[in-house]
Amino acid sequence: MAKAKAKSKAKTTVAKKTPKINLPKPNPKQLFLASFLMLFLELALIRWTSSNIIYLSYFTNFVLLGSFLGVGIGFLRAHKKFDLFPLAPFVLVAFLAFVLAFPVTIDRSGGSLIYFGSFTKSGLPAWLTLPVIFAAVTAVMTMVAEGVSKRFIQFDPLRAYRLDILGSIAGIVVFSIISFAGAPPIVWGLVVAGCFMALLKPKLTSVTSLFIACMLLLLGIESLSQHTLWSPYYKISLQFGKINNNSAINVSVNGIPHQTVESVEARKETEPLYFLPYDRIVNNKLDDVLIVGAGNGSDVAIALAHGAKHVDAVEIDPVLYKIGKKYQPDRPYADARVSIHINDGRAFLEQTRKKYDLILFALPDSLTLVSGQSALRLESFLFTENAMQAVRNHLQVGGVFGMYNYYREQWLADRLAGTLEQTYGHAPCIDSAGTFGKLELLTISTSASSVKCEAVWNRAATSNVPKPATDDWPFLYLRHRTLPINYILTITLIVAATLAIIRMTVGPFGQMKRYSDLFFMGSAFFLLETKSVVQFALLFGTTWFVNALVFVGILLSVFFAIELSRRYKPRAWTKSVAWAVLFVSLAISYMIPADNLLTLEPGARFIVAVLLAFTPVLTANVVFAQRFKDVSSSSLAFGANLLGAILGGLLEYSSLLFGYRTLILIVIGLYALSFWSSKHVSSAD
Repeated sequence: MAKAKAKSKAKTTVAKKTPKINLPKPNPKQLFLASFLMLFLELALIRWTSSNIIYLSYFTNFVLLGSFLGVGIGFLRAHKKFDLFPLAPFVLVAFLAFVLAFPVTIDRSGGSLIYFGSFTKSGLPAWLTLPVIFAAVTAVMTMVAEGVSKRFIQFDPLRAYRLDILGSIAGIVVFSIISFAGAPPIVWGLVVAGCFMALLKPKLTSVTSLFIACMLLLLGIESLSQHTLWSPYYKISLQFGKINNNSAINVSVNGIPHQTVESVEARKETEPLYFLPYDRIVNNKLDDVLIVGAGNGSDVAIALAHGAKHVDAVEIDPVLYKIGKKYQPDRPYADARVSIHINDGRAFLEQTRKKYDLILFALPDSLTLVSGQSALRLESFLFTENAMQAVRNHLQVGGVFGMYNYYREQWLADRLAGTLEQTYGHAPCIDSAGTFGKLELLTISTSASSVKCEAVWNRAATSNVPKPATDDWPFLYLRHRTLPINYILTITLIVAATLAIIRMTVGPFGQMKRYSDLFFMGSAFFLLETKSVVQFALLFGTTWFVNALVFVGILLSVFFAIELSRRYKPRAWTKSVAWAVLFVSLAISYMIPADNLLTLEPGARFIVAVLLAFTPVLTANVVFAQRFKDVSSSSLAFGANLLGAILGGLLEYSSLLFGYRTLILIVIGLYALSFWSSKHVSSAD
């Protein structure tokens, strides 16, 4: 009885301290639209900033964590009298102007971690740009999230959460459709502008309207830039000119030189090494050729010129394919001997049973990450020892595998050569050309006698060859299992900024103590999402479509968990069962490595992958919804949960040390902390 009175008194005290806010009548459509705007804008900021600030092509997690911080602060400010939401367009315009005024590229220099960038540095230094970007994203998302939170608290917790999830699902779907259609940023801006205008009515001022118009003007200027295209992955720029008096088109992605569109004859003058794989084949048999990273079709045209009877051309980016189809002077994609596959290279290898006389990896470096939630690049699973074994299994007797690229650092070429040696049982041929970046070709076959070598890679001549990348640790461009200094600095910056910003804008951290269990749930769930994204990328490809499906699937699991909790009142024993199922499903997920599923047929692989990935996701959300249903302050509880996601995002970098499978152990530990906390904080809420 004394505890009950104390609890009642605590709630009364909290209620008295909460300032009254003049809010409109609860409107489900308003909360849905505000949640849609929040998720859509988050995705747009990640996508757009990485196309202009090249550091962010490799640090999209940085923008994502800034978004989580902003959304968390916005929810913690739900009861503040002064509404920041109307100020969001002003800060957003300032942010867009800064990025457009100071675009940044990085050089191609390597070290322990290789980034592919432009030939020279430009723009402001990283130590200045990244904090500004982080602070700006946090500010924008704080203001937008505050608009969501003030509508959120008008409903009971689960109904509000339900509307928020529905709006988020719509945001992902709409953004994915727009990206797939190749729509430029002005289209994203029109969606955001429409949401702002609808949500700010009838208090939309002429000044706010002016800034919304400025936002559209800035995005419109960039969108109307001549010869600029937008794919699901990149901002693609075309520059028409000549190389050695031959017509050529230079293709840049996100500001980085990426490909050149030119004829076979011109390519023979500029890049003769591209023709060497055909000289290395002893039997000259080219009935079936597979080219991964077909791009604009130049490599396909070379294969056809050497007499290939059929070419399977695999390219992940549909816009790069369309550029080649339109501009490649030899018209390889119009040839009846060519089959184009818009797909991830590793996924294609796992899906086909065909065998080839020549398999060629033609510079398939993506220059970007799979999503904002991982350090995984689009091509990461293409160069693991598991992938090399898959390539070997798809070679005909006497078939040849070749891959070439500007490897930047000798240790990277050595890693790949060592991986091939381990896979085939003998060393590959190696050919080098050029001085900058060192364009190198590695060629090998199941039988050493099937390849005509001029030089063989020699392990003994190199020192400390890095171990091969694996499906669990697919970080090809990281020399050793370590945290690079730039990641350490980034993590330190995020932690310091998060603590300082929360303290200054929200107040003491003690107010969130009663929701510490929800904080740990947020951390664990972020890692659970990341593991799901990575697992499905391995099993079904690193394409934007697979990525979008995973996130929609996760949000649908959240929605289903909410509906269960709304419709059925849980008993004490059902909560214990939910926790038990969660821990058991996580343990099973850890015991079955994701790459083991690659041996299954596609249908069975999909079913097992969904069960392994989404059983803990669904159960975790049932646990969360049961707890969230009875919170006394939905905005404070939700804010604590979102801030927990920042810790999860930082812990994701541990995969650079231990691999992705270990993330499950961290998830189990975080949920254990949440379970322990729930036994100590439930009476305080």
